[in-house]
Amino acid sequence: MEQSEIFKAAASETHLDQPAPFYERVKSMIKTNIHSGAWPVNYRVPSESELVSQFGYSRMTINRALRELTAEGLLVRMQGVGTFVAEVRGQSALLEINNIADEIASRGHRHHARVLELTQLHADAQQALAFNLPKGSRLFHSLICHYENGVPVMLEDRLVNALIVPDYLQQDFTRITPNAYLSSIAPIVEGEHIIEAVNVPRSECVYLEIDEHTPCLQVNRRTWTGRQDKKIVTSVRLVYPGSRYRLEGSMRK
Repeated sequence: MEQSEIFKAAASETHLDQPAPFYERVKSMIKTNIHSGAWPVNYRVPSESELVSQFGYSRMTINRALRELTAEGLLVRMQGVGTFVAEVRGQSALLEINNIADEIASRGHRHHARVLELTQLHADAQQALAFNLPKGSRLFHSLICHYENGVPVMLEDRLVNALIVPDYLQQDFTRITPNAYLSSIAPIVEGEHIIEAVNVPRSECVYLEIDEHTPCLQVNRRTWTGRQDKKIVTSVRLVYPGSRYRLEGSMRK
C-alpha cells in the first residue's frame, strides 16, 4: 500500500474529524498503523516534515505526538537517522498478580505460549524450604515461554505444590495459563514478590531470543491459598527481557 493510502486508511479508522487536540489525532493515526500491522517493528516512520505535509499541522504539534509515543514505548527516535516502530514492550502492574494472556489481550495483541517443560520432581532442600514442606515432597515443574505478537516477552519457571493441585500436569498450558488455572483451583490469599535485575543463562537467552548479556527483570513470587490453614501453592520465577517489558506501580498516602 502506498504511504498516502496508509495515511488515509488510518485517518478514517481514527475519525480525525472528531474533536480532539491535533497532537492526539496524530498519535491515534500512528497507533492505528502500528496496531494494524501496517507499520511493523523497525518500520521507519515518516519524518516530521512528511507528517506536517500529510496532516497540515505545525511541526510543534507533530513533534509533541512523536515525543509522547516515544515516551510510551511505541517509537524509538535515533538522532540523525529517523524514528522507528519499537519492539513490543508490554507492561505489568508491579504488585498485582495478573494473567499475562489477559494483559496482552487488553493491549489488542495476540498471546501464545510454548511449553518447554512439564514434569514432576521431588523437592531438594532449597525447594522444600520455599514451600515449608519436608525434603523429598512431590512438586510439579513447568517452564513456559509467553509471546506477544510472536515476540517472547516472559519466561515462566514455576513450581507447584502437588498436594494442593494434583492435576497440574494434565493441563494444556497452550490454551490456559498456569496463572488462570491455579487461580481457579486455589484462589490466592497472600503473595510475596522479590524483584531484581539479572543476566540469565544462555539456555534462557535462547528461549527469549535475546543476546547473552541483555539485562532482564526477574520477579520471584510465592503465593498462598486457604483462609484458615494457609499453604504455599506455587513458587514462580518470571523473567522479562528489559527491552520488551516494564513493571509499573503506584502508591497513595
